[in-house]
Parts: sequence; C-alpha cells; structure tokens
Amino acid sequence: MQSATNIAKSLVPISQFSKGQASRIFDRLHNESQLIVLKNNQPTAFILSPVEYDRLTEIEEDYALLLEAYDRLSKHENERGIPLSEVMEHLGISEEDLNEVGDVEIE
Repeated sequence: MQSATNIAKSLVPISQFSKGQASRIFDRLHNESQLIVLKNNQPTAFILSPVEYDRLTEIEEDYALLLEAYDRLSKHENERGIPLSEVMEHLGISEEDLNEVGDVEIE
C-alpha cells in the first residue's frame, strides 16, 4: 500500500497534458508504477507502467485460476483422491525422473 507521500507524488493534474508535458509525464513511468490523473482535483484516471500492468494482469489471472481450483475441489470434496505415488507408478515415473527435470515454469 502506498504512503500518503508517495500518493501525493503520483498525482498529475490533467492540465499538464494540455501544456505539452505528456512526454515528461509518461517518462515518469520508468521510475513510478502508476500515476493518478486529477481533473478538478478529483482522481479521474490511472496511468500504469507496462510492468505494473503486467503484474496486475498476472494477479488477476492467478485469482481466476484459484477460484476455478476452489470450485473444482468443492465439487469433489467427498471423493477419494489418488495419491501422487500411485499416479507416478501408473505413469512409470520415479522420484529420480522428477529430480532430473529440474524447475519448470507453468503458465
């Protein structure tokens, strides 16, 4: 959560855009994750850096997956699960096989 000082620094009056300062405002996004555009001293819009946008999008996607997993688990909560050891045996995979693979990133 941002402190009051950081929020105050991220405020941008909309009048700065009409004064030809848009390029300078967008350059600030190299160091700041978001800017708050004010119109009549009221927050009107947020400008996000590409990094911040990606971060928030990933959080949203992860949350949707979490909800889907929770929904699936709740539908099958009274059913017996299959232990990992049984699945691995059925597929012919050993612990050594898994260790040889190393880290895998799943998206």
